Amino acid sequence: MLVVISWIAIAIGLLSSAVIIIDIIRHPQKMAIMNVVWPLNGWFFGPIALIAYYKWGRIQAKNMDIAHTRGKGAKVFVSTSHCASGCSFGDAVAVPIVALTGFTIAGTVLFAHYVMQFALAYIFGILFQFASIYPMNKEQGKMHALIGAAKADTISLIAFEVGMFGWMALVHYVLFQTPPEPTSPVYWFMMQIAMILGFATSYPANAWLIRKGIKEAM
Repeated sequence: MLVVISWIAIAIGLLSSAVIIIDIIRHPQKMAIMNVVWPLNGWFFGPIALIAYYKWGRIQAKNMDIAHTRGKGAKVFVSTSHCASGCSFGDAVAVPIVALTGFTIAGTVLFAHYVMQFALAYIFGILFQFASIYPMNKEQGKMHALIGAAKADTISLIAFEVGMFGWMALVHYVLFQTPPEPTSPVYWFMMQIAMILGFATSYPANAWLIRKGIKEAM
């Protein structure tokens, strides 16, 4: 039964991403990195990402002639989506690397996933932040944008991984006698849940960073 539920959840996520991609092709975002952010969020947030995109993302398309504003909560949600997309992409890329290399730490693959996923999530998270900061501040140079990206993303990324890694530990040690393998749809369904929880734990961090002026609201 869980396998069937997993396939359904994955299909809904992929379908949500496909719908967003099709619309973005017709209505590309003013901020180019958001053309990547919204579909990435679609695969784990599913219909919620679709609703958020059409409510708060589409209004930021290049071909929208009417100026639209978003409330404080919406700005934090979109900023968290931006953070979560970079983290989730890095986390997803790390999975096959660990699987193909047989990499383990202290005799367990979970710790290997933690290290590899954190490293790649941090790299992609900063790259995603850089892609949003640099185009708006080119006169200050790439290094300034890179430092700003690190400041903006470090705390929010750690907060994201707290939620994600906590769920992964439950999956590995509590919920299953034998943890699902990356070749199983159940594994990726568990990853979808982990990323949703990561989004939830990083939302307060993003709200705080925006309130303190460390991170620009999106």
